[in-house]
Amino acid sequence: MDKKKVIRCAVYTRKSTEEGLEQQYNTLDAQRDAGESYIQSQRHEGWEVLSTRYDDGGFTGGNMDRPALKRLIEDIKAKKIDVVVVYKIDRLSRSLADFAQMVQIFDAHDVSFVSVTQHFNTKDSMGRLTLNILFSFAQFEREVIGERIRDKFAASKQKGIFMGGALPLGYNSVDRKLVVVREEAALVEHIFKRYVQIKSIGQIIKELDLKGYRTKMYESGTGNLRGGRKFNRQYIYRILNNPLYLGQIVHKDKIYPGQHDAIISQALWDNVHAILSQDRVKRGNHNKNTNPSLLRGMVRCGCCDSAMTPTFTKKDRRIYRYYTPTSAIHRGYDACKVGPVPAAEIDALVVGHIRKFIESPEVITQTHVKLQSSDECPHDFGLRELREHIGDFDGFWKSLKPRERNRIAEILVKNVTITNDEVAIDMRLDGFTTIANTFTKGDFL
Repeated sequence: MDKKKVIRCAVYTRKSTEEGLEQQYNTLDAQRDAGESYIQSQRHEGWEVLSTRYDDGGFTGGNMDRPALKRLIEDIKAKKIDVVVVYKIDRLSRSLADFAQMVQIFDAHDVSFVSVTQHFNTKDSMGRLTLNILFSFAQFEREVIGERIRDKFAASKQKGIFMGGALPLGYNSVDRKLVVVREEAALVEHIFKRYVQIKSIGQIIKELDLKGYRTKMYESGTGNLRGGRKFNRQYIYRILNNPLYLGQIVHKDKIYPGQHDAIISQALWDNVHAILSQDRVKRGNHNKNTNPSLLRGMVRCGCCDSAMTPTFTKKDRRIYRYYTPTSAIHRGYDACKVGPVPAAEIDALVVGHIRKFIESPEVITQTHVKLQSSDECPHDFGLRELREHIGDFDGFWKSLKPRERNRIAEILVKNVTITNDEVAIDMRLDGFTTIANTFTKGDFL
């Protein structure tokens, strides 16, 4: 008598929340018992339960980012499983797209799927049809629940109820109501008033750091501690632009009266936002009317290993441009030893490097060889002709528009690294072939 083939069965269990999981016998245990009982009923077919547990407690079925599910899929791919058993199909997934992906994995590795309470097996066509119908209803239920949650969220905000999230400096949450914390509220008011006085977020950050102030520390919904860091520019901007401090709640660009007390007055808010508005207009006009930065996106700080972004200051009606490390912008200038570097000096240094690079006999020779072998080149010209095209670099550079200069820099310069001791410029040799090719056509951009 032939021995029946062993069908290795894995039981997968899931619960969306962690509530009740601390009990000695919880819902995951109940789901597994139901699965094992079903497998026991199929022993005459060679079914045997695997001892490995695949339990996801406190994980949503709306995505596949679950540790036990990932282990299950890995074991399926390793051909350790023949059948996946669940109590109900929505324990495996509530997303039709995710489940379709799982079914493809199951099929690719000849694994079937069984739901204990819904009595079907994906090995037969009727089971597949039943599965699709049931799963469509499961996703529909999930979407309806999502709509109800969103509607309740919007209705609660319209009533001025704080609906969770990161706790703002100045408040604690008690029964979903924001309660003013006096010491923190005094700091918030100080930030607003100080901005009106000095109109400098960078200076405010420096002052707060010197006094040892840190961002609000609170416990997240998952029990992790958040905050407690140095203030940065984004954090201050969020404070200055948060209507919560006026006693208001915002939902999708609509403002409603909140159920919490305000920390600042309307007059102080208006003063701050008048200054912020003027600053945005000045920056907007500056960006529209001045030359684009030659090396935008190409400069890094070798000290703090952060990108250096174009910045500017205005003094006596003159604009002074810099490349400033983002670490200094976000955390204050003490965060980086290099700090702001005059953009004019760096640009001039790079332009000089471009000139030497272009005029280098080695580069001209290599470029000539590449152009001669290129189908894009319309001329059969010699080295002398190529040198004539690029001979007057200074005159050529002055004739270019700002965006054209920027384009040349993008093509030729890979990156610029600035430290306290040097400026390292890394060039692209192949980039000059593109530029020289356009020269021969008599048109650069």
